[in-house]
Amino acid sequence: MPDYLVEVFQPSLRESDVAAISARARLAAEELTREGIPVGYLRSIYVPGDESCFHLFVGPSLAAVTEASRRAQLEPQRIVEALQ
Repeated sequence: MPDYLVEVFQPSLRESDVAAISARARLAAEELTREGIPVGYLRSIYVPGDESCFHLFVGPSLAAVTEASRRAQLEPQRIVEALQ
């Protein structure tokens, strides 16, 4: 399955904020997987200088990762396929 990078504008986050957002993303992916759509949450990286948070998911389609992002209330600027 392909990896997807979810980019979100997130001004002024603290480490605890990133952890909470990551937990929501993980739970959304787990929920979709239980529903039969295999989505995995891999990690998040926050770049304070750019006020951007990047979330890495693995999933069967852009639509599946978009749904995980919606459920996690991420409000992405963009979602793109990525290579590791």
